[in-house]
Amino acid sequence: MSEVSATTGLTAHTLRWYERIGLLDPVDRSHSGQRRYCGADLARLAFLGRLRLTGMPVADMLRYVELAREGDGTMGERHDILVAQRAEVRQRIADLHATLAVLDHKIDLYSSRIAGGTGPSAGTAGDAAGRKQKSA
Repeated sequence: MSEVSATTGLTAHTLRWYERIGLLDPVDRSHSGQRRYCGADLARLAFLGRLRLTGMPVADMLRYVELAREGDGTMGERHDILVAQRAEVRQRIADLHATLAVLDHKIDLYSSRIAGGTGPSAGTAGDAAGRKQKSA
């Protein structure tokens, strides 16, 4: 289990929990009771890890896995789950890009002032230091 933990970045507790709630099929065990993960288990864990990175709730991940177990007849519904999640990821990326642009702008303003440039005032709306500077 420690090898799988290191490979996936998931703790042993999380691996056991994924198995207990049904995200993973029951894992084969050795004669001494140690879990023996197969390639399919590792592939599912990699995919589940990617879904978690997208911010997908565990309940939605579980729904997806349950549908996958039901077979090809559920492809449309699985497709819809992934399309909806992709839309959320794209929105989050757009929000992060906009936030990054604000940070870059603010950093540029400070860099200019620190370097002794004549750039615009770093004190802009939403900047507590800028509000103090303007009110002084």
